[in-house]
Amino acid sequence: MEEVLTLARITTLALVNSVNPCQIAMLVMVLITILTTDIKKQKKLLFTGLAFTLGVFLGYLFYGMILIQLFKTFSGFIDASSSIFRIILASLSMIIGALQIKDFFLYEPGGIATEMPQSIRPYARLLIKKITSPLGAFIVGFLMTIFLAPCTSAPYILATPSLYKLGIIGALPWLAYFNLIAIIPLLIITFIVYKGFVTVEHISGWREKNIRILHLIAGLLLFSVGLAILMSWI
Repeated sequence: MEEVLTLARITTLALVNSVNPCQIAMLVMVLITILTTDIKKQKKLLFTGLAFTLGVFLGYLFYGMILIQLFKTFSGFIDASSSIFRIILASLSMIIGALQIKDFFLYEPGGIATEMPQSIRPYARLLIKKITSPLGAFIVGFLMTIFLAPCTSAPYILATPSLYKLGIIGALPWLAYFNLIAIIPLLIITFIVYKGFVTVEHISGWREKNIRILHLIAGLLLFSVGLAILMSWI
């Protein structure tokens, strides 16, 4: 039963992370950069998109292992105040969920705990514009995931309390499962652009048009997870 509940929580939180507008925006910028520098090489576009996605996957995996170790280090305190910790965790999930829902009604780019801060975006664009190969895309995907994770990966942080007791080795399959779900949109975007079903510009336009809905979906899921934790359902 416990594994079923853990699977439900991890899957829900991974789905929240998969609609992260920041990840989609970064991939779009990477693909546009490659198309601008080498418009005729579709295979390079594919490999670059996959390399960036792999960088994001491994970046989150690395970040997840750090979180597991951090929670394990403070496990004595967490176990001693489990009821208080559950309330804090539930409140955090509901607050961030409410901030995401707020972005549906009153959207501001770079919202706190919901998007990449505005102050960082020029540096991110500058870094992405220097990408000329799949290796560069991988490095950028990995580094940006690590450095921006504290700002954009609240679902990942909320998933960690379900896993830290397993230790790093035991939690690895769960972390990999979480990340596989989280990168599905990036894989889909890479392949449909590579196959020519849509252009990168269409993806970028779709993101801009639906960014409020993405925030609403993420917010409702996060708020529901927080409510479920508070009610001890999961």
